[in-house]
Amino acid sequence: MKTLVVSAVSIVMVSILFCPMVMAAPSMPADLQIVQPDPSLPKELSAFFGKWEGTGRMQYFLIVEKIDDEKASLYIWEFAPESLAPIWARYEAKVTKERGKYKLWYTGRYGNPDLTLKGEVLNWSRYNYSGSESVRLKQVP
Repeated sequence: MKTLVVSAVSIVMVSILFCPMVMAAPSMPADLQIVQPDPSLPKELSAFFGKWEGTGRMQYFLIVEKIDDEKASLYIWEFAPESLAPIWARYEAKVTKERGKYKLWYTGRYGNPDLTLKGEVLNWSRYNYSGSESVRLKQVP
């Protein structure tokens, strides 16, 4: 009996430690307006377009609905386990180019996050009164 209990507890612990957690995508907002980037937009900038997800202190789901060489329309869902309910919020980000790399930044609820691409990863980072946070977002269909 003791061996059975130890085995069962071991299986549960290994499952918790080594199985990746899957983040369920939230339902899409009703007023979502996806607009494909203009084909003349630089490839490095149009790469921001699409749906992204990742987990840091909170779970994030970000949609770049529309992008051009000056601005991008963003829809962002943030969920923290201690909060009452996750919400979608729409932001307008400014497009900048620093040291040859494009960056999007916007004024959010908890600071001024910026988004940069590194390969196929979208880095989301913000700095505010409570410190800094950086999350690696992966593109999803």
